[in-house]
Amino acid sequence: MRSVTLIIDRRLELSTKYKKLLETDTNQVLVSRDMLTSIKIIKDCEPDLIIISDSFDDDLSDFCKQVRALTYNMRPVIVALSKSADFNDRIKVLNSGADDFLSEPVNSKEFQVRMQAHLRREFESNLDTKQFLPTKNYTLRAIKRAISQESKWAMLYISIENFDEYKQAYTELASDKLLQTYSAIIKASLSEQDYVGQLKENVFFVITDPLKAEGIAKFLTFAFDSVVNKFYAENDLSRAYIILQGDEFAGKRADFVHFTISVITNEAKSYRDYAQVISALEQLHDLADLPDKSNYIIDRPQITGKDSVITPAYNNKIFIYETDEALCTLLNTILKLQGFQTVIMNQYRVPKKSDIPALIIVDAGDLEKKNGLNLCYKLKQSEDFRNTKIIVTSIIHDKELILNTGADLYLPKPYDISTLIKWIDNLMKEFNK
Repeated sequence: MRSVTLIIDRRLELSTKYKKLLETDTNQVLVSRDMLTSIKIIKDCEPDLIIISDSFDDDLSDFCKQVRALTYNMRPVIVALSKSADFNDRIKVLNSGADDFLSEPVNSKEFQVRMQAHLRREFESNLDTKQFLPTKNYTLRAIKRAISQESKWAMLYISIENFDEYKQAYTELASDKLLQTYSAIIKASLSEQDYVGQLKENVFFVITDPLKAEGIAKFLTFAFDSVVNKFYAENDLSRAYIILQGDEFAGKRADFVHFTISVITNEAKSYRDYAQVISALEQLHDLADLPDKSNYIIDRPQITGKDSVITPAYNNKIFIYETDEALCTLLNTILKLQGFQTVIMNQYRVPKKSDIPALIIVDAGDLEKKNGLNLCYKLKQSEDFRNTKIIVTSIIHDKELILNTGADLYLPKPYDISTLIKWIDNLMKEFNK
């Protein structure tokens, strides 16, 4: 992305000269000759560098204060240009919010080098120290600039799913290496004219040409899935999932990481601000997310009617399969007090397709029959119950055996009720996200 420099100067000849000195392929220079135009440019483009001359009627220090007040939340570099070389004038202007002061006439080469240094320092101060990508604030600035321009653009919201689980299992050092690898893959797929930055630690943001967007998304999903196995241990690869260690020796099943990419363009729809852009991308992202592989989705011109997408109601239903009557009654009572809808299942059978809960608590059964484990396997093989979260409780202390049936969480008996409630809350949020 090109940086943006704003020159606020009433003088036609000198402002044109300064613009020619600074404008490059990587720096766009805008010139304003009045305060009203300057305010609009500052709001729309959030310049990295603002150069203010003393060619206006206002005192230069007061002018710098006004501009700094306008830009307090974005904090650009402000450079003052003045015909004065007086030491007191310099101090007054610098105290009013300017970062640098140059007396005119200024050497052209010195002017170029100073401004390039300011732009470089401004950009580097907005880089993440792990991936060396622009941070969230700079990315939001890039979105605003793209929206304010008349050219066509495409924006990609790229997230690494199950990243927190990977970090928990493999430590922060391994997760940093994963992030660095995938940020390098993304950078390799882009040209110098494209922009890539961060919104979160595991969420990347790309601004590119609409004609290139689908090709980039397709390449990234392929490249990610091609190398993902290199980040896992052999026993996890053979098992095809990772086991997270929880409270009371519980074990939570977690899928491997994968890319989910959503893409929008301004070819068929215009956007007012970055909040609208991110909201649209996040809604698409939820549609694109697959449980076990990378995927992308692109917003196409709408051909359906208004309100055709229905947001499902929050599902708080829990089925309980528990052979111990006292424990079953206790669970049923406590979960109802917590606000959940509970159904006690008297037999180890698959529920009706019309009655799908968000979560199922299953006792694994005895060591020989393993009725609960067989039920868990059947549920996870069913298309209807594949997304339902399953907690298996058991006196069989074989974590891998139980998770291999498809269970989302293994909780050994005896367990603490407060621990169970905590896991239920987490799994409910995952199901209803």
